[in-house]
Amino acid sequence: MIRLTLRSLRADALRLLLSSLAIVLGVAFVAGTLMLTDGMRAGAYDRAGAFDRHTDLGVYAGTDPLPPALVDRVRAVDGVAAAEGELTGSGGVVGSDGRPVLGYGVLAAIPTDPALRSYDLTAGRLPDRAGEVVLDASTVREEGFTLGAPVQVGGSTGAARAYTLVGAVDVAGTARDVGGPFIGLVGADALAVTGERGYGRIMVAVAPGTSREAVAERLAGLAATGATVKSRQQILDDAVNDAVRDLKQFGMILLTFAGVAVVVAGFVIANTFAIVLAQRTRRTALLRLVGATRGQVFRATLLESAVLGLSASALGVLAGAGLAAGLAAGLSTLDLPFTGEVLLTRSTVLLCVALGTAITVAAACVPAWQGTRVAPVAALTDAAVQVTRRAGRVRLTIGALVFAAGVAALAVAATVGQIALVALGGMLTFFGIVLYGPVLVPALVRLFGAPARLLLGATAGLAVANAVRNPRRVSATATALVIGIGLVSAFVVGAGSVKVGIERAVDAQIGVDYLVTGVGSDLPAALADELAARPELGVVHERRSQVVDGVEIRAAHPALVGRTLTGTVAGDDGELGPGAVLVHRQLAEARGWTVGAPVTLAGRSFRVAAVVTADAQADPGVAEGHVVDMVDVDFARLFPTQRGFLAEVDPAAGVPAERARAAVETVVARYPTVNLMDQAAYKKMLTGTVDMLLAFVTALLGLAVVIALVGVANTLSLSVVERTRENAVLRAVGLTRGRMRAMLAVEAVLMALVGAVLGMALGAGVSAGAMAFVAKIGGEFTLVLPWGRLGLMLAVAVLAALLASVLPARRALGRPVVEALGAE
Repeated sequence: MIRLTLRSLRADALRLLLSSLAIVLGVAFVAGTLMLTDGMRAGAYDRAGAFDRHTDLGVYAGTDPLPPALVDRVRAVDGVAAAEGELTGSGGVVGSDGRPVLGYGVLAAIPTDPALRSYDLTAGRLPDRAGEVVLDASTVREEGFTLGAPVQVGGSTGAARAYTLVGAVDVAGTARDVGGPFIGLVGADALAVTGERGYGRIMVAVAPGTSREAVAERLAGLAATGATVKSRQQILDDAVNDAVRDLKQFGMILLTFAGVAVVVAGFVIANTFAIVLAQRTRRTALLRLVGATRGQVFRATLLESAVLGLSASALGVLAGAGLAAGLAAGLSTLDLPFTGEVLLTRSTVLLCVALGTAITVAAACVPAWQGTRVAPVAALTDAAVQVTRRAGRVRLTIGALVFAAGVAALAVAATVGQIALVALGGMLTFFGIVLYGPVLVPALVRLFGAPARLLLGATAGLAVANAVRNPRRVSATATALVIGIGLVSAFVVGAGSVKVGIERAVDAQIGVDYLVTGVGSDLPAALADELAARPELGVVHERRSQVVDGVEIRAAHPALVGRTLTGTVAGDDGELGPGAVLVHRQLAEARGWTVGAPVTLAGRSFRVAAVVTADAQADPGVAEGHVVDMVDVDFARLFPTQRGFLAEVDPAAGVPAERARAAVETVVARYPTVNLMDQAAYKKMLTGTVDMLLAFVTALLGLAVVIALVGVANTLSLSVVERTRENAVLRAVGLTRGRMRAMLAVEAVLMALVGAVLGMALGAGVSAGAMAFVAKIGGEFTLVLPWGRLGLMLAVAVLAALLASVLPARRALGRPVVEALGAE
């Protein structure tokens, strides 16, 4: 039986080629993900202590930063050879063209004591005194900076000032490489630029011959309340945990998509074996007649699937290396730092080979069991060659109920916004399609085939009849496509809806020409005042808020406040001015505040100018509608140090927009941690992450769609083999070669079309529920169907199906008619 099985495998190698390709692609995704994350993890371990090579102990801040005076006290502790304060914050650099260098800039305090310096220099030296700066090597190279020349550096505390560039360092692949410039200053300058009141930690070098444990005990008694002392091993362990925490989450995301691809490959394999074993019915019957038991036939099929899975998995591991390299290159193009080489480990090879083999064997179990149920004598008849056994009534009944329950759950989820119902509805609907597919899919094939009949006549009629001849087969083929297309559609529809919701919110709440936003931090303190001092600008408003006693107090501008109001319950919102406030309706009802009544906010008295209704409350720490709006002057008097991340700017009356923008650019050029944009650019910034995520997800799920389309080609190719004599008869009675190709093309398109439409419907339903959930927790988000992208997906599926029909058509036309008529 073993020898016979291997011979059968060789004989049917071409038939199983496409199915093995599905396993190769699925395993390649898993292997590539593991190789990529293993390489990144190994690199993370190597670089975990990049900035602590000479640090023996560390004093870490608790809730409050460590005051600079504590550094001198730590330095004076017996056994301490050196101590330096360190902090990391945000900063910016003005480039050689006078514009800020793009990207989030990391600013760090660099030790001046050589005993604690761990940076790798590529040129020059590290800063030794105030007024000196070191930058990352790539920024120095790209901007054309020269050592000894002044460089403008700024942060959240004010405009940029000149520092002398003394060196360039290599921070590539470390936690301080986030796509923007790296800026290194001595401790005092770092505190001044970032506005921090103290350090995040104090780095300590222990004197030679001194017990680190003893020094740690002395430092523990000296440390401020809430501060902790960590040993060198703890510092390294924390660095490794920080480095690999996000990597683990990233790896789990990739493996989730890889799992989808493997599941789709399993559907393709199961369908392939079902077709192949049905076409071997006579061969199986002959084995039974000469003494083979059902158990032997079943085990032989499983052995065949195991050999197929083992060989395909081995090829998948090799293909995974190329896929991992491609993923790494893709991450680098998305400005996501990839560090470390693609790493192939023994565990990855064993896991991937075992996974691919197990999936193949598991997928072959049911077809193998069903293939042994045909009686030997009945299997020798012509009628037994093409098994078209329909799904049982129990399966169809359960499938219909599950499908209806899933659709109902998605409908309810889209109304009430319950994320659990969204997930449940999506899973139930999919399983309903799987179970009820033998009825649902053929019905849709006939429906979509009706227009083709009008255009192509009998040729399309033959294609429809061939497609629905075996309902279970066409259902399994379409279902594999439903998974990939459904997930892609869910992300496409969800992302499109989120983008439209964001753009509508900007249109409703932003009524100015220009916006100045902070890059990774709040706006510098003096920026808004400088902008307001420009005669070309009329409205300058910095959005700021502060929560006090359960009330969100917001700074407002009389010319802009109407943008966020949906109505005035009482009073006149136009009376907003110094000493007056607008109170939102829910807060007024809760506190009993009325128009004209005095109210106390943050220890000062104000008059209620109006009770209003406004946009949805965004602050999670405040009850809905518990908001008060006051003018900028009053807010600054109450909270002088509170800053915002966004300033709204409008030109003065009669000033052209270009002139106003030039005035804003003149001011902003001195603040490298802020960015100037108009409404369109602001929308693009807010939705850019959505676009990037959508592109990333679509690329990953695209492999699952490709595997499903391989299943379409596989089903069609095996069906051609099954219909060799039938196709020869059609050609003998006058079916031309062109019409034969058209018939197979229509059959492939119908299978792909049904799977794509079902997947899109499922994805849209899941997205509708998800959008209802998002709208419930905050924001005006509604379902928006991006018909252009959905149409493109449908067109790609149809085009791929047409391509999938080329090889089967060539095979169908490759044998002479007389020879095909005599085929068994």
